[in-house]
Amino acid sequence: MTSTGMNMMSRIVFYEDRNFQGRSYECMSDCADMSSYLSRCHSCRVESGCFMVYDRTNYMGNQYFMRRGEYADYMSMMGMRDCIRSCRMIPMYRGSYRMRIYERENFGGQMYELMDDCDNIMDRYRMSNCMSCNVMDGHWLMYEQPHFRGRMMYFRPGEYRSFMNMGMGGMRFMSMRRIMDSCY
Repeated sequence: MTSTGMNMMSRIVFYEDRNFQGRSYECMSDCADMSSYLSRCHSCRVESGCFMVYDRTNYMGNQYFMRRGEYADYMSMMGMRDCIRSCRMIPMYRGSYRMRIYERENFGGQMYELMDDCDNIMDRYRMSNCMSCNVMDGHWLMYEQPHFRGRMMYFRPGEYRSFMNMGMGGMRFMSMRRIMDSCY
């Protein structure tokens, strides 16, 4: 590792009980199913980097963004109803950000290109729904409510033709934010 953080390794430590008690499991990359390492997970410490954690295995269910810090009882802090079951490491990215959002599935309807955060797509674009997107550059968080509130979902570069088919139960996205190096 270098002192500049350019080659920084991401590291998160999960604990079975609140306040960093019980068995622990250290993770430095993606983990699709934590059940073979811990029977439950009620606290964690992000030592470096950023992660998305999920309340179901295989990166499914509700998602939560975790940056460097201590989460002694994240279930009450974040309103989680269930334990963490999987996690995904978000790689550090330094470059331009570009994403196209579409009103309908399969890149249909109105299209707008974003290169910065958008706290309300209705106010900025008069767009009442966002049903698909194409992330060309960068890593993004999309939120179900304006002003970066409510449930969120992590998007890395790729095509997302239908949010309905991604197991989000009809979740609508109304704001989006770039995951910048200041998050690390």
